[in-house]
Amino acid sequence: MAVLEQLTSQQAIDLENKYGAHNYHPLPVVLSRGEGVYVWDVEGKQYYDFLSAYSAVNQGHCHPKIVRAMTDQAQKLTLTSRAFYNDMLGRYEKYVTKTFGYDKLLPMNTGAEAVETALKICRKWAYEEKGIPENEAQIIVCENNFHGRTTTIISFSNDPVARKNFGPYTAGFIKIEYDNLEALESALKSNDNIAGFLVEPIQGEAGVYVPAEGYLRKAKALCEKHGVLFIADEVQTGIARTGKMLAVDHENVKPDILILGKALSGGAYPVSAVLADDGIMGVIRPGNHGSTFGGNPVAAAVGMAALEVVKNENLAENARVLGEVFRNELNQFIPTCNIVGQVRGKGLLNAILINDTEDSSTAWDICVALKENGLLAKPTHGNIIRFAPPLVMNKAQLMDCVSIITTTLKRFER
Repeated sequence: MAVLEQLTSQQAIDLENKYGAHNYHPLPVVLSRGEGVYVWDVEGKQYYDFLSAYSAVNQGHCHPKIVRAMTDQAQKLTLTSRAFYNDMLGRYEKYVTKTFGYDKLLPMNTGAEAVETALKICRKWAYEEKGIPENEAQIIVCENNFHGRTTTIISFSNDPVARKNFGPYTAGFIKIEYDNLEALESALKSNDNIAGFLVEPIQGEAGVYVPAEGYLRKAKALCEKHGVLFIADEVQTGIARTGKMLAVDHENVKPDILILGKALSGGAYPVSAVLADDGIMGVIRPGNHGSTFGGNPVAAAVGMAALEVVKNENLAENARVLGEVFRNELNQFIPTCNIVGQVRGKGLLNAILINDTEDSSTAWDICVALKENGLLAKPTHGNIIRFAPPLVMNKAQLMDCVSIITTTLKRFER
């Protein structure tokens, strides 16, 4: 392949704007290289990555162990489809199921695919095992959820940007308030056709909303009482991000169906998975569900390497410790300013609430200023800025980032 001509940032942005669909609004920075907690733009400027590709790069950019597993496997066999066995998938399935304590794994590629897979498994289980009349199963979801942007998933979103003009919508979902056990219990009591409860242990895209202590444990108990599957979407919160391997581990909850993605590959390759025990996963039979790329040999190699890195480098514990440091530092800063009202989060999944309206540009302007000062972050829901660096960050780097954040915020004091 010929050496590519070096582009300037503006040239790269212009190319995307001209030839790409405008379904994202990126920060005006063009990245060309990454290593660990750092990324570099095409002009060579270095930044701290404080988004981690929405928590896909928990193990840091281009982790050598993960890259080596990917390139080694790519030189031997990349894809067979599931029409044949390959010598990597079974190893991967055993490794992941043993890691998380489940009987079976169904491999997919993206987070949204994994959520769709979990919904199908839940419905089929409801008809064949629970005895709900066919086509009458209902799944409870939470308001302000984010599980992806497929047609089915946006059908139970209340984000108007994701929903408007994409109907007709898929039926079969009941929305309740997040972190509200009374609402969950009422929904379970009032309807005999509830198949499952789909929930994010922490609502990331909504602004890093952490539920009250005990919410997940009590919600799981309610589901068990009513014979309903507890489905945890850990695509963003899983794989050590919150200070435990899974966010549900903080309350010792084992979901009936577990959804993983993003950092399951360390950001090197699209890898997602749905895990469940035999009594649930057994309803899936040949022809019921599939994916040409799901479970391919490269994904299997990458997935095992990514989890090994998390375990061997104690990334969950690092996230727990540094997350406490980060929130303590921000909580000391907040009383001295009027631009930030709150910091919240768990582990290294955190957010600050900017004292302005959701339709203001303040949070965006702060993120542009952070970029100029060498740190990349992105607003969510208008006036919230999410901070989620790679979990390989050390304390000195974190304190440097805290200094960049607080110094930048001071410029926006009123």
